[in-house]
Amino acid sequence: MRTIAIEVLLLSAAAVCARAQQWEFGGLGGGAFLNNVTATATAPAGTGTAGFQSGGVFGAFLGQNMSSHIGGEIRYEYFQSNLELKSGGASATFAGQAHAVHYDLLFHTHSKTSSVQFFAAVGGGMKLFRATGAQAATQPLYQYGYFTPTQTLKPMGDFGGGVRFGITKHVFLRVEVRDFITAFPTAVLTPPPNVKYGSILQDIVPMAAVSFAF
Repeated sequence: MRTIAIEVLLLSAAAVCARAQQWEFGGLGGGAFLNNVTATATAPAGTGTAGFQSGGVFGAFLGQNMSSHIGGEIRYEYFQSNLELKSGGASATFAGQAHAVHYDLLFHTHSKTSSVQFFAAVGGGMKLFRATGAQAATQPLYQYGYFTPTQTLKPMGDFGGGVRFGITKHVFLRVEVRDFITAFPTAVLTPPPNVKYGSILQDIVPMAAVSFAF
């Protein structure tokens, strides 16, 4: 009897936890800003910068509240991310994009007593950089780097935070900022032998999202 009672108690606790879990699905949009975190290249002709232009970001996520203060979500983002070389008043660009897939832990304030919830997020995954432009016979600012129409996959870490507003019982608006951190993708923007790039690339992305809880 004692064993049966313990099993019933454990099953009851599991059922309560399952009911407490809440799933959330949403779509997001925003902008990526890398212009102030470009890698620096130093060449005999002087100093330039190698990096990526600012661009739009779109994506989706599926999340789960595992307790009153902890949740998790898997996310995908598409980045319109053209490659860029700059030196003085001159610049050269090359079409590009990036794709990120990652899992984040969310730490949030209790949502049952308020329609406003603050949260912090930290996680990691992978980011795929793609250079999609067509190579030309000559490229401006070649002394600082070469655009290469290929792709490369980099491990990625991310962190950030934001606010979630309850519109209805099941519909929410989120405003957040994330910082996506990777190694610089030298396979798509390659430094010449006499040029050295900074090793870390940061992508600051403010976003807004509409989500549905079920």
